[in-house]
Amino acid sequence: MDLPCLRWQDHVAQKWTGLDPDLKENFTATLAIDDVFRCALSLTTQQDLDFLQSVSAGCSVRKDTEQATRCREMGNLSFKARDYRAAALHYSQGICFAPQRSEQLSLCFANRSAAVYHLQHYKECLDDINTALKNDYPSHLSHKLQERRTLCLNHLNQAGQDGRGEVRSASSGALTPGICPQAFVSYSKEKGRHLVATERIAAGEVLLVDRPYSCVLIPGMEEVKGKEGRGPREVLFGAEKRRCHRCLSETLCPVPCEGCSYSRYCSTGCRQEAWDEHHRWECPLGADLMVTGVLSQLALRVTLKAGLKNIQMARQPVSDEDEKGHSDPPSACTSHHGDSYLSVFHLLHHIDQHSVSLRFLCAVTIATLSLKLMKAGPPPFPHNFSKPLPATGQSPDGPITEREEAEGSELRLLGSAVLRHMLQLICNAQAVMALQDTGPENSSVQSRQEVRIATAIFPTLSLLNHSCCPNTSLTFSTGAAVSPCGSEPEDVSESGYESCGVTVTVRAAKVICPGQEIAHCYGPHKSRMKRQERQRLLRQQYYFLCRCEACSLQEEMPGDRGREPHESGFMCYKCKTVLKKGPENTGSGFTCSLSTCGNHMSSAEVNQKLEEIRSSLGKAVQLIETEMPGEALQFLKRTESTSGLILAETHPLRGELADATARAYATMGDWKNAASCLEQSVAATASQYGEDSIELGQQLFKLAQLHFNGGARGPALSVIPKVSRLLCLHCGPDCPELQELKAMEECLQG
Repeated sequence: MDLPCLRWQDHVAQKWTGLDPDLKENFTATLAIDDVFRCALSLTTQQDLDFLQSVSAGCSVRKDTEQATRCREMGNLSFKARDYRAAALHYSQGICFAPQRSEQLSLCFANRSAAVYHLQHYKECLDDINTALKNDYPSHLSHKLQERRTLCLNHLNQAGQDGRGEVRSASSGALTPGICPQAFVSYSKEKGRHLVATERIAAGEVLLVDRPYSCVLIPGMEEVKGKEGRGPREVLFGAEKRRCHRCLSETLCPVPCEGCSYSRYCSTGCRQEAWDEHHRWECPLGADLMVTGVLSQLALRVTLKAGLKNIQMARQPVSDEDEKGHSDPPSACTSHHGDSYLSVFHLLHHIDQHSVSLRFLCAVTIATLSLKLMKAGPPPFPHNFSKPLPATGQSPDGPITEREEAEGSELRLLGSAVLRHMLQLICNAQAVMALQDTGPENSSVQSRQEVRIATAIFPTLSLLNHSCCPNTSLTFSTGAAVSPCGSEPEDVSESGYESCGVTVTVRAAKVICPGQEIAHCYGPHKSRMKRQERQRLLRQQYYFLCRCEACSLQEEMPGDRGREPHESGFMCYKCKTVLKKGPENTGSGFTCSLSTCGNHMSSAEVNQKLEEIRSSLGKAVQLIETEMPGEALQFLKRTESTSGLILAETHPLRGELADATARAYATMGDWKNAASCLEQSVAATASQYGEDSIELGQQLFKLAQLHFNGGARGPALSVIPKVSRLLCLHCGPDCPELQELKAMEECLQG
């Protein structure tokens, strides 16, 4: 849930243990957010601020010349190994650490210009050269930059470009945020606010498009290794080092924040937008925000973006109607879009459902952050002395002054709003997903996996209830919008998110009939988890008992993991017959279905052998990544034969083994055997996720690549329409993979 680090959690837990029993009772009985924050604020001491300071010292975000030097040296090692992408990322780290107008800053920019030149990013190379020269790059080395500048200009002129690098164009398929006309916002006491289809909606149709009110990158969620497994050593670069901290677009050449070493952006425009909206207050607290977690930072960011006026308006009394997700009246549905603070403010916070320990952790965390924020510099909300404020108490030095009362009022308003949003986000935060390349850059076969790169709050998306067998599919896009002429985009909304292309698109994953609810999955999906485990997780985080189609049926649905007690997915290694699984919670284990065999394996024995197979799989993948596919193949072939456990063709782990084997063959250029193995993986994927799943589409896409690379014209042309249908269904007609499939098809037919 992106909560604070364990050291801070332990500190707050000890604080709770040491509280006077009367104070504990008072806090436990308090359920109004304003009162909870005031109570936590009264309990927060200088000791808490000092402890947070000591913990955050371990993740300093200050400029550091020595650290910048180390990053540049790492970049030099990658550059010598001709891993120019890793080199550029190291140099970018150095740029973020280097103090303004320092020689180290100019050296990092100059070195990065060399790395991106080799990557053929000529516009970015020119920008880095200019920046290096403006930051007092050593004069005796400047001739190298001038020579590189000439080479860049020659390349750009030959390409017919005007010095701006790649010509960018706006997507013709841009979608307007909002809910489609075939759906409307309904309300019931049981389901709360939810979306319902008014007419038949075909599979693949767009149901809604939403922009986040705000979002925060998650540290350390992406991995970049040395080129094809080579390089000075394995290097990890998190999403926070590879993506713009405002629009989330991936960039090798980030523009650093001038005040801290952490925040970086894809352009000066994004940097300025972020600064005006939230970062001017976040910047001094960078290390503290890393310690207190993503949810507290996102809650603070939402509050800072909203501003005093919007918060005061939202706090006006509204209808008491309660509903899942929202507490504002149903008639207010038109306000549900990415720029609507009202939509965010009225999301349910479930304060009465959260445990006392979680409530106390959130409240003390926000109280401590609020005090740090008020001490760090100019307050986020300007004081308004147009109306006289009465002195309402005594300070140690006498009556409380008008300014002191204003500062106290501002602190309470700010802190209460941030606490409200942090409690809301526990149930309403949405993970922003992106596809990450996991194989070598020059691989002939795409190897990608979906990773979580950010946490966001989407007002309209929050209307959708959960289903373990959803009828929708979500795709995310990131990056700043681009005007048709390729110039800098202009903001057309007060929030700035019109120029920030972070969007979620929800499509119908199957036909939706009139009157049917539109739902998506909050995480626990029937194809990945048993009903009992799904129910437990949903109760634990979202406080409801799921009654979706998959959970309501007496028997588990087809495709649900463990749908039939006797279908284990394992075969007897003695007679190759199906192993039957005994009743749940009886400890009876697995028994061969052939009565004359009678082979029996305990659950513990089966689990141990599964772990051995998974460990072997991991080692095989490592061998592939270090350019030893032959050794990996031998390892994979020995794994199943020596494990003492035979996986059925439809077992998910069997699919992973087949996928790894196909990858090894493909690395060796053996396209025929690679395709044959991947077909086994496709069968396992279809069994686990279904014939209309995006997971099956991704596997079929790889199969099409293998057939194409092997010159298997017939099989490739047979697979391409199936892949195209699934990718169009889940990702829309403009996704890059569809364009690649079209090019393959034209080539094969031509």
